[in-house]
Amino acid sequence: MALIDIHVPDIGDFAEVTVIELLVKPGDSIKADQSLITVESDKASMEIPSSHAGVVKELKIKLGDKVAMGSLLLTLEAAGEGAAPAPVAESKPNPPVAQVTQGPAATQTVAAAASVDPPAAANFAGNADLDCDVLVLGGGPGGYSAAFRAADLGLKVILVERYTTLGGVCLNVGCIPSKALLHVAAVMDEVSHLGDLGVEFGKPVVNIDKLRGHKEKVIGKLTGGLAAMAKMRKVTIVRGYGNFVGPNHLEVEETTGSGQEKTGSKKVVAFKNAIIAAGSQAVHLPFMPKDPRVVDSTGALALKDVPKRMLILGGGIIGLEMGTVYSTLGARLDVVEMLDGLMQGADRDLVKIWQKMNAPRFDNIMLKTKTVAAEATPEGIKVSFAPAEEGVKVPEPQTYDLVLQAVGRTPNGKKLSAEKAGVAVTDRGFINVDIQMRTNVPHIFAIGDIVGQPMLAHKAVHEAHVAAEVIAGELQGNKELAAAAFNARVIPSVAYTDPEVAWVGLTEDQAKAQGIKVKKGLFPWTASGRAIANGRDEGVTKLLFDDSPEAHGHGKILGGGMVGTHAGDMIGEIALAIEMGADAVDIGKTIHPHPTLGESIGMAAEIAHGSCTDVPPARK
Repeated sequence: MALIDIHVPDIGDFAEVTVIELLVKPGDSIKADQSLITVESDKASMEIPSSHAGVVKELKIKLGDKVAMGSLLLTLEAAGEGAAPAPVAESKPNPPVAQVTQGPAATQTVAAAASVDPPAAANFAGNADLDCDVLVLGGGPGGYSAAFRAADLGLKVILVERYTTLGGVCLNVGCIPSKALLHVAAVMDEVSHLGDLGVEFGKPVVNIDKLRGHKEKVIGKLTGGLAAMAKMRKVTIVRGYGNFVGPNHLEVEETTGSGQEKTGSKKVVAFKNAIIAAGSQAVHLPFMPKDPRVVDSTGALALKDVPKRMLILGGGIIGLEMGTVYSTLGARLDVVEMLDGLMQGADRDLVKIWQKMNAPRFDNIMLKTKTVAAEATPEGIKVSFAPAEEGVKVPEPQTYDLVLQAVGRTPNGKKLSAEKAGVAVTDRGFINVDIQMRTNVPHIFAIGDIVGQPMLAHKAVHEAHVAAEVIAGELQGNKELAAAAFNARVIPSVAYTDPEVAWVGLTEDQAKAQGIKVKKGLFPWTASGRAIANGRDEGVTKLLFDDSPEAHGHGKILGGGMVGTHAGDMIGEIALAIEMGADAVDIGKTIHPHPTLGESIGMAAEIAHGSCTDVPPARK
């Protein structure tokens, strides 16, 4: 048997990614195209498939390693002498792809996961209770946007959702309620600093019940609005768990009450087209005890009480946002992260500013550290740690009043009986789609978390519109709609902490790793009149422009980021500049109102151009 080295294939615009999961081990027999590892950069992740079939002889990488195109993954004893490489996805119709969210201002795509052999669809011979042009499975931001857009285009739509309200994780137990709490935390923190400016307030008294009620009121207002809009559009909502029973039929186990209690009755929906928008769920570590003091983001948002000591498992955006809320309310924080820094994906200089501002919240920031055990005791949750790499010192076991699991989310692709519709689902639960959001079954589409990273509501909404428009175009013979495609150049990311961190496109770290020469415009908010007046001049705004010789100095913007108050509200301008192919002159010559934080974007462009008069002259 021949020994073959398996390397990381072309992964598009990603230069260096981190190994977050090993899917095989020495001795395993694998097939061509089988997933070997899961890698992640920022919020974008993918599975790397094997080009050959055979038996794994030796792994050449470990968890936490950084790999790039060409990196050696493992040695394989090939299944046959001179075994041919597996065909690449691009050679197939409707190639499975997921949008790359970071990189130069050009549309890039990479395989979302290893290609999957399509299953044989089931043959459903029963009767349908309802029928429609478009069935949408899942009522989150992607799902309801798909349903509403399809209805606006004149199609008969049925939306299946298991919960009592629309909005999914984002609106009910995610983005929106967390921002309601983060706003309160930001105001509390702001007030605490006003004593230095001559305005004294008493120590805040927090009524947890009232605060929780405020959060629920925000959710209720938005979910009520969605229900009204669904009714206005004549979108039929069927409440329950949906499972495919054939390529054109879905069986719904109906639910009732405020949760997901099954009624015992079922309905079958016949559809011409379907859009799968079933989302994802939080990852739960198997060794964590089932205890009310161990929560995921949903449990944390329930805000039952304020712990004295809180551990955040995972140094990503979700954990740090919830940590901000609980810290402001009085909790002391520890955070443990396997990688070498918090808030992976953002440039380290931006995160460094954030970390300096937030240092008082934390007792311990444990990097390159993993959690290995946890035990429920009367005093709290006792957690044990171990180094993620040699030479790292970790603390003795610690006891916490609350442990937040924020180590990622996993897609719900395995929970839909999608194989009965003939839809291919990867081992990890992802569904591969093409740029029109079409699965391997031509009349079934998928959007949102279930098709791959980044798992962001604003990505799902745009994918939803594409799927709905393609379906309407094909049913109605509208060539313009039928040609719709998801071809966003970039997708912005925001950490809604205090200060906020936001970034889009190519980061400086990625530019260095990829050998791309960039011209940087870095504007410090210490030169911003508005930031100084606000007493929040810790921020910076950074823009990166193409300065590579092969680009002939066209100077178009490739990416940008900022750290500071309201960074998330301003990052859209940088995303628009990338989409429009703007250069430093375009941005700098655009008149921004003064004094605002937003003008820092124009000034960063002027710095890159060499024409900014609000900072000291550049050294010559």
